[in-house]
Amino acid sequence: MKRSLLVALLAAGVTAGAQTPRLSLYEEFTGETCPPCAAINPTLNAILASPTNTPKVVAIKWQVPIPSAPTNTWSLYRTNKADIDWRYGASPTNYGYPAQYSPTNTAGNGISSAPTGLFDGQHAWNFGAASDHPYYVSNAVISTAQSYTSAFSVSLTNAWDATFSAQTVTVSIMATANFSATGTLMFRTVMVEKHVHFPVQSGTNGEKDFDDVAIAAFPSVQGMTISPTWTVGQTQSFTLNCPLPSYTRDKAQVAFVGFIQDDGNRKVAQAVRANPILISNDAKAVSLTLPAPSCAAAFTPTFVVNNTGGNAITDLTITPYVDGVALTNYTWSGNLAVGATTNLVGNSITPGTSGGHTFSINITGVSGGDNNTLNNTASSSFYLVTGYQGTPVAEAFSVVAYPPAGWGLVNTNGGATWTRNTTANGPSMTSGTGASKYDFYSNNVTGDADELLMPPIDLSGNSTPTLAFDVAYAQYTTENDQLDVFVSTDCGANWQNVYSKSGSVLSTANAMTGAFTPTTGSQWRKEKVALTGLNANSVLVKFVATSAYGNNLYIDNVNLAKSNTVSTVGIIENAYFSNVELFPNPASNVTELKIESFNNTTAVVKISNSIGQLVIQKQVDLSVGVNSVSIDVKDLPSGIYSMVIDSNNTAITKKLTVNK
Repeated sequence: MKRSLLVALLAAGVTAGAQTPRLSLYEEFTGETCPPCAAINPTLNAILASPTNTPKVVAIKWQVPIPSAPTNTWSLYRTNKADIDWRYGASPTNYGYPAQYSPTNTAGNGISSAPTGLFDGQHAWNFGAASDHPYYVSNAVISTAQSYTSAFSVSLTNAWDATFSAQTVTVSIMATANFSATGTLMFRTVMVEKHVHFPVQSGTNGEKDFDDVAIAAFPSVQGMTISPTWTVGQTQSFTLNCPLPSYTRDKAQVAFVGFIQDDGNRKVAQAVRANPILISNDAKAVSLTLPAPSCAAAFTPTFVVNNTGGNAITDLTITPYVDGVALTNYTWSGNLAVGATTNLVGNSITPGTSGGHTFSINITGVSGGDNNTLNNTASSSFYLVTGYQGTPVAEAFSVVAYPPAGWGLVNTNGGATWTRNTTANGPSMTSGTGASKYDFYSNNVTGDADELLMPPIDLSGNSTPTLAFDVAYAQYTTENDQLDVFVSTDCGANWQNVYSKSGSVLSTANAMTGAFTPTTGSQWRKEKVALTGLNANSVLVKFVATSAYGNNLYIDNVNLAKSNTVSTVGIIENAYFSNVELFPNPASNVTELKIESFNNTTAVVKISNSIGQLVIQKQVDLSVGVNSVSIDVKDLPSGIYSMVIDSNNTAITKKLTVNK
């Protein structure tokens, strides 16, 4: 029945003449905050780009705000919002495609679910797909969509202007059969970027690579009105001036898709493409290679550079940056042929303090000039070890900067990774603000492992080091997202796993199909791990989150210190107090120490500055239950301090920030 409907629709408007083979148009409505979109798009892109299908179909990807709009202003949706809203939205204000679950092709309701795909303005199921979901796009479906001939032959040519800031597009249409439209007949021209890469996800679904992205429409997204009736041999030609939008990511990826569309039934009668054209001089920064971690005072980066222009490159200059500060230029000379790639070894870099850093490059000084500077940069994060601090680590993730000072991230694929969340806040849910979050909910790359490294620390001595942290996690259904802790005493050459939990064992809350954020203290669990045999003077500790595309994980109140009280199973048994919190933190005059004691006891509170000097020591008497102790910090200068609460040879460390 669906095929009969299709034939009737295709036949509508055509009366006589020799039909022309069709180039089918596939429009995908996908979103940067849509996890299923990120999951299906790599497979869909491979199908559309296969040599079998490129003569049959051309694609446009509209980045819709479904289920929500990305917050980043540089997202694909935000930069082309007006065009996208019109194309996917409901009539009469917007174009009004049929709803994807409608049993007919009746226009009006617009696209309300992502991802959704239409062939030639019609439901994909008209061409043999099970539904409009891109999962069902196949070689067979594409062949069916392309098999019906068209009453039009269309050519589209494009050329750069002298400054490579705009392209001139020439369109020529000829009728190869008589044709009558059921409504207004339009020719629409859409500028696309064939491939867009973001070093950081533009939305929340982990997607960084996008194909066939709609970035502008000419002369507008509504298109140009053409004659509604055509006779065999009738022609029409026109020329469009198409300036590049300011948000274009890479001129070398700019292409065009044109199509004739009958707005009476939304059917596309014919499509045409114009592929990217060479820019005369164009050097592209492809990637960087950096050590992770780097345990030397200096390291040597390597760069991959590609000649994507039409002339050979004989000279170029690379400016390296560490944390945004320019370093000594690196110059190269040789002969990099058109289309060739080369690996370059840069100058030795001495980046500075221990912790996470960003390294980036910018290509300048290209022989003959560079007509496309939009692809001249690349960046990567790295973790540096220049020394091992003697003070305990106490981190509540209450400072805006992330990762915190001395901490580092390793995110090899640049997708979803560790971030600071300002809503969750450990078991107390009251003091301070913030926790460290891993977004398993959006990370559809199963097996993707991302590292959060703690500051390098000296744990030498006779006692057994203690690692304690709060964790909150809920499964989506039954996924086995995993959290591991690894320790190294040889600067990352070898790692020992000291903690590993996944799935239901890791869970602290009931499974839920919405994105998990802990809302009560009962959704947290305190983990305490003894680092037996790891009391060395050079210790690295890292949290590793491995995605099974489940639900979100949070850690908070991370403490790494020395302790003598260890149970036989390796878990620190603190028989004296728990639920230690500071509020406010940061503090300017007074901070309140809240501590729950299991016994009537005496504790000593010691506060040390960043270089280990003792600046405050106070003895306090604790009663069974929750105690509040005021700590006067008005005489302390602004900075980060370690607070150790010691009782009966058991210590807990908290980080205190003083901000005047």
